[in-house]
Amino acid sequence: MQTVLITGCSSGFGLDIARYFLERNWNVIATMRTPQSDLLPASDHLRILPLDVTSDQSVLKALSDAGPIDLLVNNAGIGFLNALEGTPIDTARDMFETNTLGTMRVTQAVLPQFRARQAGMIINVTSSVTLKPLPLLAAYTASKAAVNAFTECLALELERFNIKVRIVLPGAAPGTNFGKTAMARMQEQGGFPQAYAGFAQAIIAQMQQSDAPRTQSADVAQAVWRAATDPDCPMRLAAGADAVALMD
Repeated sequence: MQTVLITGCSSGFGLDIARYFLERNWNVIATMRTPQSDLLPASDHLRILPLDVTSDQSVLKALSDAGPIDLLVNNAGIGFLNALEGTPIDTARDMFETNTLGTMRVTQAVLPQFRARQAGMIINVTSSVTLKPLPLLAAYTASKAAVNAFTECLALELERFNIKVRIVLPGAAPGTNFGKTAMARMQEQGGFPQAYAGFAQAIIAQMQQSDAPRTQSADVAQAVWRAATDPDCPMRLAAGADAVALMD
């Protein structure tokens, strides 16, 4: 029985990924900054561990407690929606610390065991916003595009050790806590700059009124499963009809 460790499992994509692998008889180590034992069904194959991807100590402790794993899914992330002028540098720094450096930190910590066994897989969950430029998402997109770039370089480094690397790019999922939190964080920091207010409100209204297919958390879980189990899966895999359309 194989073991997967997933970051950011308190809600949204991470929670559904954990549930999906658990239903398919994997050992699942679901990590989150504040562990909640009631989010997933009780199972002998489930462990919930605390993990803050921005902390070296937390990452090393979680991996030590987890023991050997076969698959790492880097899903933890934070979002923010605003024009660049309305994005405090501290906010941008926080996004890079979690989305980019957090992914690198956990990956770096797991590599010694994968390399020693000459086996293992890393799947990094990024975003389809990296496939098409969109307004109000400059800092967030940059943090995720950086993950795409370093993942593709990493794959070249790790091929000699038989370690597989994949990227899953979810489409828009407006119903998740992730999107709501991004909006709330923007409002807490003063909203849109006055010069961009009308433009920004029009963009948000357009996004909310769009009848285009939207990504569901289940789409992302299925894409991660395919990336993990299908040897013919491409390195970049879109999740959700809107993301697939951007890949075409």
